[in-house]
Amino acid sequence: MDLIETGALLMNTLALTAIVFVASTLQAATGFGFAIMATPFLLLLFDAHNAIQLNIILSLIISLIMVYNVRHEIDLKILSHLIKGGLIGVIPGLLVFTFLDIRPLKILVSILILISTGLLIAKIKLKQSNLKELVTGMFSGSLTTSIGMPGPPLMIYFAGAEVDKATIRATTLAYFIFVSLITFLLQFIVYHSSSILWKSTLWSIPFVILGILLGQWLYARLNQRFLQRIIYLLLLTTGLYLLFTTI
Repeated sequence: MDLIETGALLMNTLALTAIVFVASTLQAATGFGFAIMATPFLLLLFDAHNAIQLNIILSLIISLIMVYNVRHEIDLKILSHLIKGGLIGVIPGLLVFTFLDIRPLKILVSILILISTGLLIAKIKLKQSNLKELVTGMFSGSLTTSIGMPGPPLMIYFAGAEVDKATIRATTLAYFIFVSLITFLLQFIVYHSSSILWKSTLWSIPFVILGILLGQWLYARLNQRFLQRIIYLLLLTTGLYLLFTTI
């Protein structure tokens, strides 16, 4: 391996470390955000399938680590509706994952992030209902198996319904465990995982843990409105960056 290849590998490793750490922090502080923050930048480092699968594996690890401590704050009624909807949505999303192309995928992800952010900033109001939760789960499940990004439908619904941040974080983590596990198993069946994926996963785990610790510290100290402003800024920056580097 020559000097240029070594330098490129080092830069990719440092970039992966930073992406995973920041996204894990956001996930631990808010209950969602890992995929939204990580996916656009992972797509710049890996091919589409590896980027999406790495995102899903790390999201599952984060949720498994965190969910036990917040298990009493899970809204089981909302969770059941989200899971039922997720089961409906995963198969159409899997078809997109199997036949996806990287450039339109990046554009789709960036537009999705920007639309979600706009709706969150606009503070749309939604009345909670079983049907809305089912539909939210369906779109989330489809986005998980297609692009590894379950968060936007959940963010929009929970923000619009003004669910408190503790319930959002706990219920979302529990749902992510279900949808991430189902998604990875389905993807593994139709598209086998590479050695690069597993090496990147092992390297990322320590930085996932550090991000979780920082995110939990922030969660206990920052009020909900300030956290929302941070999320909006990160989402806008991420969406615009991915869009303008793709088109």
